[in-house]
Amino acid sequence: MNPLIMPAIARERQTPSLRFMQPTLPAWEDVASLYREVYKSGLITNAELVERLESVVAERLRVKHCVAVSSCTSGLMLVFKALGIAGEVIVPSFTFSASGEALLWNGIRPVFADCEPDTWNIDPLDVARRITSRTTAILGVHIHGNPADTESLTRIASRSDLKLIFDSAHAFGSTQQGKPIGTFGDAEVFSLSPTKLLVAGEGGLVTTDDSFLARRLRAARNYGDLGGYDPELQGLNARMSEFNAALAISGMPLLKKKIIRHNEIAQMYTRLLSDLPGITFQHVRGDNVSTYKDFSLHIVPNRKLSSDRLCYLLHKRSVPTQRYYYPPLHQQKIFSSYHHSTDLPLPVTEHVSEGVVNLPIYESLSDQTITAICTEIRDIVLNDHQQGFEL
Repeated sequence: MNPLIMPAIARERQTPSLRFMQPTLPAWEDVASLYREVYKSGLITNAELVERLESVVAERLRVKHCVAVSSCTSGLMLVFKALGIAGEVIVPSFTFSASGEALLWNGIRPVFADCEPDTWNIDPLDVARRITSRTTAILGVHIHGNPADTESLTRIASRSDLKLIFDSAHAFGSTQQGKPIGTFGDAEVFSLSPTKLLVAGEGGLVTTDDSFLARRLRAARNYGDLGGYDPELQGLNARMSEFNAALAISGMPLLKKKIIRHNEIAQMYTRLLSDLPGITFQHVRGDNVSTYKDFSLHIVPNRKLSSDRLCYLLHKRSVPTQRYYYPPLHQQKIFSSYHHSTDLPLPVTEHVSEGVVNLPIYESLSDQTITAICTEIRDIVLNDHQQGFEL
């Protein structure tokens, strides 16, 4: 490692190496002050604070209903169950496994769609090509918080009489042309896990303007029972605890600054690395705002430097990386049987997945450390480009 930049990375260290992720949490006093009275009351699950969180989110996102659940995954599972969706659902292959697993838990067959080469979100044109008489819904994903093409997907779903759901795990705070993510489709489902910008410890939120769906979801998160000890539908224990709600409510005032800082970091990475040969970045279109829950660069696979080699060399220099989402869903063990050689290919997904490298991005990451990380990347890329090394 370059001795001139070692101190910058060393100052960020809380383990033997720079952390890939470090959530910024609200002050404990703020969380405790909310939770104290609830704790004394003994009503510590799915009670007053959960209702307050739901109300705050519905008002912020300008939707009629918000239903808090135990996780984004359980929220997705219950949305499909509450809507009575069966048959086949079109889902991007370039996404986290939970997107597809929510379908499998409901006995739904996933049909994998390709992603766009610039935004890395599900490609509406490819979605339209994959619709058959067995298709019942489309599951879009806002990858890394980058808003998907909701307008095109809405048009396709309406034309084919399909339900449209969004896995919005990364996108709480993202906007599309000034409109909050959370207001599109039949429902959107957010994650509040520690890697997200709004943190509840664990938890999820479902937003919808469909009053009937919201009612069924409130039952479904409580074993399908709205209180009469007579379940209306097959449900789960997917309730949110009051402590998780207190953490999320207390973290809400931090969200705007977090989004601004994530965008600043993304712009720094892009500015400092954009001139390197063979490297591109995820594109955010027009007036859209991404949360940049994650930041990725893409190594063009036909170049001498591979994504695996870059990750390996950065690891040796104490810079952590991840590779989201490699392999993509259609190449993963539990999903591979749903994608056959006779199906339409997924060339863009495979190209993007093969080349993606995720870099650290969180609010407390200093400009100096970002510059240091970029210096290491530049050194590796330029040396490999000149010498023709290959992993």
